[in-house]
Amino acid sequence: MMIRPASFRLNEQTAVNNYYQKQNGIFGESANELALSEFDALVNLLRNNRIRVSVFDDMPYPEKPDCLFPNNWISFHEDDAVVLYPMFAVNRRLERRLDILHYLKPDGAIIDLSEWENQEKFLEGTGSLVLDRLNRVAYASLSLRTNKELLDLWAERLNYQIVEFRAFQNTDEGPMPIYHTNVVMSVCTELAVLCADCIYDQQERTRVLSSLENTGRQLILISEKQMNQFAGNMLEVRNEVNDIFFVMSDAAFHSLDSGQISLLEKAGSIIHAPLNCIETLGGGSARCMLAEVFND
Repeated sequence: MMIRPASFRLNEQTAVNNYYQKQNGIFGESANELALSEFDALVNLLRNNRIRVSVFDDMPYPEKPDCLFPNNWISFHEDDAVVLYPMFAVNRRLERRLDILHYLKPDGAIIDLSEWENQEKFLEGTGSLVLDRLNRVAYASLSLRTNKELLDLWAERLNYQIVEFRAFQNTDEGPMPIYHTNVVMSVCTELAVLCADCIYDQQERTRVLSSLENTGRQLILISEKQMNQFAGNMLEVRNEVNDIFFVMSDAAFHSLDSGQISLLEKAGSIIHAPLNCIETLGGGSARCMLAEVFND
């Protein structure tokens, strides 16, 4: 599932703790036009590789500058469960659309956690949670957008084990918590991509590495520089004939070295698209734009 934006721009409400967002001088309709061009190119790339994509148009009003990152407000699961999430930014709460939910999963069992917004507790979907669906393990980097209490509640409701940690990025103000786990890492069927350097606590780092290794993942370790190019923000998907693809941005792909690319290409095919405007103003990349839907 993907949402085609109507009012994309830098969202000042999310920029307070998403340090990847940068104002590059592009405002108003120009920002949305550039984002639409990048969005449509990614949709076409996916469809040209026979990957099914359900695209829904955003409504112009009220403005929802981050609507093209739907994985933060909803997640779909193989057992037909659907989870709605509490969002940190007030203007992002407008993104939740029951019409989309009922169209894609008319009989899905809905777990609605959005009421926790009233207590200032947040958990932002598969931004906060990087899921190993095969082994029912969820990796989560604690932050203002990833609340420990909600992690435990989510794990109980979905029958997952949580591997929690704290990840940091270097900013002009010093090390700051990384806003979403899916910037730090990606868990695929055979591989896992991880910026271990941003997990400062040695015990937490060991816990994450051990869990990935114990569940049979071959590790691709990326640097913080590569993470800042969104190399950790990739997603494994399958097309109509079950071919495996790793979806990422051009920036992410070009940050990888030949050895890392070779490991990915042994497990599937890499597809990448230019997402510079979306990455710069939105602070998210290809994985954030994709909400996986599981059909019978």
